Amino acid sequence: MTEQKTLPQFKIFDLYDLNEVNIEDPGLKSAINLHPKLILKSHGRNVQKLGQMKVNIVERLMNKLSVAGHRGKKHKIILGRSTGKYSKNMKIVLDAFKLIEKKLQKNPIQVLVKAIENAAPRDEITVIEYGGARYPQAVDVSPLRRINLALRNITHGASDKAFNKKKTIVQGLAEEIIMAHDGNGESFALRKKNEAEKQADSAR
Repeated sequence: MTEQKTLPQFKIFDLYDLNEVNIEDPGLKSAINLHPKLILKSHGRNVQKLGQMKVNIVERLMNKLSVAGHRGKKHKIILGRSTGKYSKNMKIVLDAFKLIEKKLQKNPIQVLVKAIENAAPRDEITVIEYGGARYPQAVDVSPLRRINLALRNITHGASDKAFNKKKTIVQGLAEEIIMAHDGNGESFALRKKNEAEKQADSAR
């Protein structure tokens, strides 16, 4: 009888264990990728339908940092610190995780997942055209879009806290994730979520 070899359990960047991270929201379990890899670098190979589900959640947060100054379809602000450089952006994320770990004494990936669950809107409005008139219509948000909106709002909130302020982007990102995790009303991501859900309620 041959001994079965067990594969080593990787921690991302040899720092944080993803096996102990728990996703509480059943709607988001399929869309949050927590597959452990030593280096989170997909090289953009997942450009396909639902390909984002194959990208680790930490890498998706890092990708959003590249366009933290953009709002809607406008390239609002080009930020010098957040470029397309993988190493530069990932260092910002990892430094923010160190601050979170120091402050909360918890696995920062678990804190990030809880922040995403709290900041992910369940409803939003779309515009439908009926008889030549346009009406707002409340719709449910898909799990993938819920995560994308939460990540986008977290990075926008971090960018706003740091742009032309004394805080660095690392401190802004750590603060925004902690506030979203705690359900703090001052969080930019939570304000955006509540705003979207209120609009959807009034359009029902």
